[in-house]
Amino acid sequence: MRVLFHARHFGYLRNFESVIAALAERGHTVHLAADRPETAGGEAMVERLAARFATNVSWGWTPSRDNDRWSPLVMRVRLALDNLRYWDRSYDQAPRLRARANERTPRAVLAALRTPAFAGPTGRAWLARGLRRLERAAPIDHRFVQFLRDQRPDALVVTPLVDLGSPQAETVRAARTVGVRTALGVGSWDHLSSKALVREHPDRVFVWNETQKREAVTMHGLDSARVVVTGAQCYDHWFDRTPSRSHRDFCAAVGLPAGEKFILYVCSSLFKGSPPEPVFVRHWLESVRQHPQLRETPVLIRPHPSRMQEWDGVDVSAFARVAFAGGYPIDAASRADYFDALYHSSAVVGLNTSAFIEAGIAGRPVLAQLHPDFRDNQSGTLHFRYLVDGGLLDVADTSDEHLTQLHTALTSDPSAPRRERFIRDFVRPYGLEVRATDRFVEALESWVSEPAPAPRTVQTRGPARLALAGLRVAAQTARGQQWMLDEREAAKRAARPSAPAKALSAKHR
Repeated sequence: MRVLFHARHFGYLRNFESVIAALAERGHTVHLAADRPETAGGEAMVERLAARFATNVSWGWTPSRDNDRWSPLVMRVRLALDNLRYWDRSYDQAPRLRARANERTPRAVLAALRTPAFAGPTGRAWLARGLRRLERAAPIDHRFVQFLRDQRPDALVVTPLVDLGSPQAETVRAARTVGVRTALGVGSWDHLSSKALVREHPDRVFVWNETQKREAVTMHGLDSARVVVTGAQCYDHWFDRTPSRSHRDFCAAVGLPAGEKFILYVCSSLFKGSPPEPVFVRHWLESVRQHPQLRETPVLIRPHPSRMQEWDGVDVSAFARVAFAGGYPIDAASRADYFDALYHSSAVVGLNTSAFIEAGIAGRPVLAQLHPDFRDNQSGTLHFRYLVDGGLLDVADTSDEHLTQLHTALTSDPSAPRRERFIRDFVRPYGLEVRATDRFVEALESWVSEPAPAPRTVQTRGPARLALAGLRVAAQTARGQQWMLDEREAAKRAARPSAPAKALSAKHR
């Protein structure tokens, strides 16, 4: 079996590393392809896989979309389509997700949505139908068709497919024209609820759990028969793992007093424009040090690797028994260091991060203080509620309530049964002993054993093509360029300075 993984960048394939390795170990051939570079260690990972499985794993880049006369316009159409999902009432409590989509939507479409004709559900449905016809009217990129013919895969696995404005849907369409099986590998816990809709429905969708299956069907309109629950393969390597160092040696390495329980604070990847997390962490440390039962408890802070610059100039040395260490867990050494931090901690605290799930796998209490300055990142996202409703995460509305929960977690850990139930349901739905990686690979093998789809001719001519061509010509004029701009580009062109970061609300410090 030959499998082609297509990712927007190689960082997305970190969540499929175990699947790629398992396929190679079973003798299958795997090619890894990405659209663009990244800096999160994904490229180094695929290089390691290719070196480890020299005869089975290869990697490279997808064809460039440079000089494609249709792509810039079609991307704007997609961004407009992506925006429409956030007008659904289920996103009333997620204003930042709406705002993020608005920032990337052409101003002409936002203006239309404010008119009576398109302000209601019926008008938006008509607008979506028209935009969808325009999107599909663009010709299929012959370079991707040839790329697929050259690769000759038995199956194409695309991830994430749901980036706002992503051109990966074109790859799915191209695969249909050459009769290649198509699949979406859902890469993260929030991909189906917080990003774009899946408009080109693949033949298979591999999801973690029943929650994601429900999202795929109800939010994206996918046929439930196409959706396969496998478990969260990206967390397999944290199960049955043992620490690389003793508690004493780990504490000595990071600068904490040996032999004492410590709190691990894990920083988050927050929405752009959120207040800097170090400000919150300093206030949180102050409240911990004022609590009579917690004032002497050591604390280890792990910064989020993508937001390290926020810590420049931040000094926590005034707080005794506090250490600061950590980075991307992308190779054996850094993963061992990360797991040691989780395993040797006695409780894990943060705002909203996938580290909560990893902490639950390690058997540690997981806590968060709800804060109005970070509402968009917490209760303002659907996936955060899954952690709370599922029983993994203990949340508190006030600092006093949070510290009481934290002290209880350090002394008795009453949430342990709820955490185990969440990990079973959300991460390993076939049982805590059943690897999701194996379920994914077996589902892929079983699917490829079925007859391949026949090549399909995609009709892209007609009135919609003429309308799209007219828009392309109009967009080349100065006025057309202005109404095709999104809010971010318009702001850049106007050279408006960005607003300074707001300080945390004093009453919630």
